Amino acid sequence: MKLLIKDVTIVTMLDDDQPFRGDILIEDDKIKEISSQVQEQADKVIQGNGKVAMPGLINAHQHTPMSLLKGFSDDLKLMDWLDKKMLPAENNMTPEDIYWGCKLSMAEMIKSGTTAFADMYVHMNEIAQAIEEVGMRASLTRGLVFFEDDKGRRLREAMELIDQWHGAADGRITTMFGPHAPYTCPPEPLKEVIRLAEDKKLPIHIHLAETKEEIVKIRDKYNQTPTEYLYNLGLFEKSHVLLAHAVHLTRKDISYLVGMRGGVAHNPVSNLKLGCGIAPIVEMLQRGINVGLGTDGAGSATTLDMFEEIKTATWLQKLDYGDPTQIPAKKAIQLATKNSAILLNIDKEVGTLEVGKKADLILIDINKPHLMPHHNIESLIAYSVNGGDVDTTIVNGKILMENRQLLTINEEELLQQAAVRAKRIVEGI
Repeated sequence: MKLLIKDVTIVTMLDDDQPFRGDILIEDDKIKEISSQVQEQADKVIQGNGKVAMPGLINAHQHTPMSLLKGFSDDLKLMDWLDKKMLPAENNMTPEDIYWGCKLSMAEMIKSGTTAFADMYVHMNEIAQAIEEVGMRASLTRGLVFFEDDKGRRLREAMELIDQWHGAADGRITTMFGPHAPYTCPPEPLKEVIRLAEDKKLPIHIHLAETKEEIVKIRDKYNQTPTEYLYNLGLFEKSHVLLAHAVHLTRKDISYLVGMRGGVAHNPVSNLKLGCGIAPIVEMLQRGINVGLGTDGAGSATTLDMFEEIKTATWLQKLDYGDPTQIPAKKAIQLATKNSAILLNIDKEVGTLEVGKKADLILIDINKPHLMPHHNIESLIAYSVNGGDVDTTIVNGKILMENRQLLTINEEELLQQAAVRAKRIVEGI
């Protein structure tokens, strides 16, 4: 199958490239040619006039089933949000709810230009099945907490996920180990997870320093910062690590991360909405630490539109530093594409538009009043585009949305399922 996108403005996200007009030829699941004019014939042709082609956005930290809890617990302090609303509601969720919650998230992501995501939750088999059906790309991890002795159940489920799904769905699904956070993972079980990750040569996805409360907890218990705690346990020695949040880091903490494989998934909208703080991503980037972008779950962020994360990430740093030159437009977009691909350990396949890479890309309709004129395409993408401007979403060479119509999800059925299930889940809480 050959797909040709004609006469489109191309934004590759490579460091030295500028937007240019041309054609993109996709053969099966890969980009075969990018040039000013492709001569080869194709099975399907998409006219790209008035559109921008760019790499699909990559959401580096998600909890997809929490879409069913969107708008249920807003304007609360984090611990009240978690203890009084989120945990009781999540306890009411069945595996089937998780399947439909994941699908609801994927529908929103596809319609707003996201092609890949990193997910941490429970009942991961249902999430993997939904992803296999819908056609997105994802890195999955079974969240691991070690509050009590569960006879190894959670770790067994994590291993089952890895054994069954790593490399599945035509390679679209990869896996990681997912110790939840320093404050939910004592030293011994965390060291065991680190050892398993090294043996399996798989990445680790973990929350870090999201709140001030976490800093106090770890200081009281171990007389260390959460980052020191992970560093001293050897987390950064051999493993590729995806650190979600990393809001409250000292300069010494940042020094522990220099040279690490992986990096930090910055979640600016969720962090702002919950009043957690502003992550020091400018300093991290200056020290050579990779920073990507995620939304966190829709239960906190209330939106999975990665264009909102791009805007918020750059605006926050400009405000925090009092310097409008911080995180310029192209760098802001790279956080959500190239850099996030590194976090998911899939940057050899996606994150930029290059011949030989997987065909994960989106088309943005820029013939709209709020996107005119076209002085600087990268500035438009970073500061003016929103998810509703995405016209077409392609993953692995397969069109998942065209002309804003979902092709692998029955949207009417999905909305009906989501409404009924969400109402039941939160009833009485």
